[in-house]
Amino acid sequence: MSLDYLKDKVAIVTGASAGIGAATVKSLLNIGMKVVGFARRKERIEKLVDNHNGKLFARSVDLTKPQDILDGFDWVTKNVGPVYVLINNAGVYVSTSVLTGELDEWEKTMDTNFMSIAITCREAVKIMKINKIDGHIINVNSVAGYYDFGDPTAVMYRASKCALVTMTENIRIELARMNSKIKITTLSPGVVKTEIVLASGFSQQMSDGLYEKLPHLESEDVSDTIIYLLSLPQRVHITELMIRPLGEDFKNNS
Repeated sequence: MSLDYLKDKVAIVTGASAGIGAATVKSLLNIGMKVVGFARRKERIEKLVDNHNGKLFARSVDLTKPQDILDGFDWVTKNVGPVYVLINNAGVYVSTSVLTGELDEWEKTMDTNFMSIAITCREAVKIMKINKIDGHIINVNSVAGYYDFGDPTAVMYRASKCALVTMTENIRIELARMNSKIKITTLSPGVVKTEIVLASGFSQQMSDGLYEKLPHLESEDVSDTIIYLLSLPQRVHITELMIRPLGEDFKNNS
């Protein structure tokens, strides 16, 4: 299916300032979409491409704050247009356990990785229904939603990803029962080389060592997969997709 149907249509990408989000912004611009990036570091989004023909928009949105999200969607609808594609990419990894962790660490993980996505999905579907748009929501998840690393300090991260699998499937069912043609997909990569290790408070040396040790994907591998999902015929609905680097084996690579 040609991607021409998305030319000049609006996409929202969360966590758009770096990594998978930044790569996805570039890929969506390349197919002619108007792209709005949500992130706290708005200035980094604005610098992603030199010549975007007025199709790149950046909004400072803290996804742990529901009102920020609601205001962001309202701004997009009024100033850019109704959303056709929503890429929920933003996520955090906080090393914390249930028995020794802190409440604020748990809240940060769940608010970013799960609650914010519940809000964005609700708002996107609402806008798509009002405007009679057969849109597509892609929730960038993780193999952690399916695979237990056996690391107690990853419990909240993994719990948020497992919850996202369940929520996405239930949204799909709800849409189907409404006879909606809106698609929703859980896209779960394995290890991807991004800034998430540094953002979690680990050193550059530890980050470099991790990616030297583990087979990993590049951010562009994930953004290319997103474009593939958007290119499929309307009758084809991939609801769950897992992509892993060749040779991924956490037990042997750890």
